[in-house]
Amino acid sequence: MKIFKQGQFSRLPDAILFDTDNTLYPYAPPHVAAHHAVREKVTRTFSIEPETFDRAFSEARDQVKNRLKHTAASHSRLLYMQRMLEIIGLGSQVLLALDFEQTYWRTFLSNAVLFDGVKDLLDDLRLLGIPTAIVTDLTAQIQFRKVVYFGLDSYFDYIVTSEEAGFDKPHKAPFQIALEKMRPKGDCIWMIGDNPVTDIGGAREKINAVTLQKIHEGIELGKDPNSPDAAFQEFAEIRQLIFNLRDGA
Repeated sequence: MKIFKQGQFSRLPDAILFDTDNTLYPYAPPHVAAHHAVREKVTRTFSIEPETFDRAFSEARDQVKNRLKHTAASHSRLLYMQRMLEIIGLGSQVLLALDFEQTYWRTFLSNAVLFDGVKDLLDDLRLLGIPTAIVTDLTAQIQFRKVVYFGLDSYFDYIVTSEEAGFDKPHKAPFQIALEKMRPKGDCIWMIGDNPVTDIGGAREKINAVTLQKIHEGIELGKDPNSPDAAFQEFAEIRQLIFNLRDGA
């Protein structure tokens, strides 16, 4: 672990917020597998070229994101599938849109694997009485499904999605709602996430959190206003930090 602001780590936190996607598990491998499964199914179903699917899906995703920016629905695979079918010229095709969305998430979950040490860290925090919450973008249903799939539903005290909050991070609403639910006894709040803008910069600016950035393949260390107070690669490093703070080391 690299600690950039030693003074931020003088005592145990009063509560810890966690991002989900690409923080508790690597996002890219399940996403690539899921997208490929949908691509194969769509091209086989309609006998179209893969390039036709790629163009239509990319345009559909961009349109949905531009229209619904900074909301949970802007990440909806169901809306992507619906609009993709419309762009191809097939109309909304709601049954197929639902089927393709389920193919995506079924494949995604079957290829998603937690980072080592996540549950061990959460066990440590529970034993120390440190409350925890997930603060995550996307819709509640799929994020709840992920938590249950990973077997984390009994590990976290609370979860806040951007669907519940009405805004994606780095808006203050998701962070603030999490704190309202947790009611920490003090003001030392840690935020653990991968995204330097939404997780690190957002949590520092909106709730004055101590920020810890998860670094792995594809993730660059945040800079300037989005620079973390500490960066780590393995969750075992946070466990050691917690132990050191507990023991006054």
